[in-house]
Amino acid sequence: MCWIVGYFNWLSLAVAICASDLGMAGFLTSAVSVAKPDFETTPAIDYGVFLAILFVHGWMNTLPIKYTGIINNLSVWWHIMGILFIVVVGLLLTENKPSASFVFGQTYNQSGLENNGYAWLIGLLQAQFTLNGYDTAAHVSEETRSAQRGSPMGIVMAIATSAVAGTILMIACAFMIQDFDGQVVNGKNPMTITQVFLDSTGIGWTMWFLVIILVAMYFAGGAVIVGSSRQTYAFARDGAMPCSKWLTKLSTSKVPANAVWFNIAFAVILGIPYLFSEVAYETIVSINTISANISYFIPIWLRITMARKRFKTGPYNMGKLSIPCGVIACIWILFTSVLFILPTQAPITANNMNFAIIPFAFVIGLASIVYAISGRKWFTGPVRNIDTVVETRRVVLLSEDDMIEQHEIGSQGNWVSSSPATTEPKHH
Repeated sequence: MCWIVGYFNWLSLAVAICASDLGMAGFLTSAVSVAKPDFETTPAIDYGVFLAILFVHGWMNTLPIKYTGIINNLSVWWHIMGILFIVVVGLLLTENKPSASFVFGQTYNQSGLENNGYAWLIGLLQAQFTLNGYDTAAHVSEETRSAQRGSPMGIVMAIATSAVAGTILMIACAFMIQDFDGQVVNGKNPMTITQVFLDSTGIGWTMWFLVIILVAMYFAGGAVIVGSSRQTYAFARDGAMPCSKWLTKLSTSKVPANAVWFNIAFAVILGIPYLFSEVAYETIVSINTISANISYFIPIWLRITMARKRFKTGPYNMGKLSIPCGVIACIWILFTSVLFILPTQAPITANNMNFAIIPFAFVIGLASIVYAISGRKWFTGPVRNIDTVVETRRVVLLSEDDMIEQHEIGSQGNWVSSSPATTEPKHH
């Protein structure tokens, strides 16, 4: 199970890099079209911008970890203050606000699908997309003080903050729509929200809004690479990744730079279909969402079934609510995972088909085959912070107290304990 969960988690985080930066690229070209109305973007231009953003994000994530911490703290405040700014200024400047019945009751189905209920369910994809990646707090737990409390608290706070702030922002933006047909259905700008801002507040304020959103997207994309590189490093440390020895080497800045560029290379390849498919971005989001959800589903399912009685709770837990919440989570994950591989437009053509199942099945299928042929003979599960010899995959387990200092040994870049206490990694 550790092998499969690890690959589902790796796939979700690696694909999230592509989804985040490709989304930012589309938004950036949309902003350019506001400043220069004669500019018209193409998939090739978007993809070129996407490559540039990936490179900058890759470079940023090879800096020492202290800078990553500073950037993450700045990101939190940028998101909170940015949302507050957009909500207050946007609502004050929008003159002809729609009614509450429009905001909370208007529906529109442009998918070509006859069933409005099904179209509504497909619309959950973008919302569900935001509900993953928060496990980054667990992936950086080895670099976190008091990780047994801090990491789960970080996950809970990320979900709660996003839910509240995101709901407020969506409601505010809906109240800025003045002409649904002209702004949303037949808007001139490729990004609907940009057109809404432009008509509601004018070009000056719109550019400020777009800068706030673009910087927030940049921070979010950088955070995704932090989590994905740490997960890749940890999984390679277990010997489960291709080129594991290379991926476990740390840079002179003591960060897993090889894992950073490995995942970025994967994102570059995954983004290629965007050049010729109308629904490539939605499909990429589907792959990310499904993979993340299944990587969450398996541990939750095992927790509420096989390990129900022998599971040892940590200092931060949900008490009696653990099992009911676990059951609800499993049902929801199964439902949405099936939903998001179904068609999103009709009639179905080669250009708009949802091909999420193809890369998903390829990566997980290949991982399963490798495990069946080789991995089952030597893979023993997650390595717990370590004295390890990568070549023989031999592990010396230490104790399970709270935190340790870690340093790099030799040229292999393996982390070892310099004190008798260590934590159990929470990567898988």
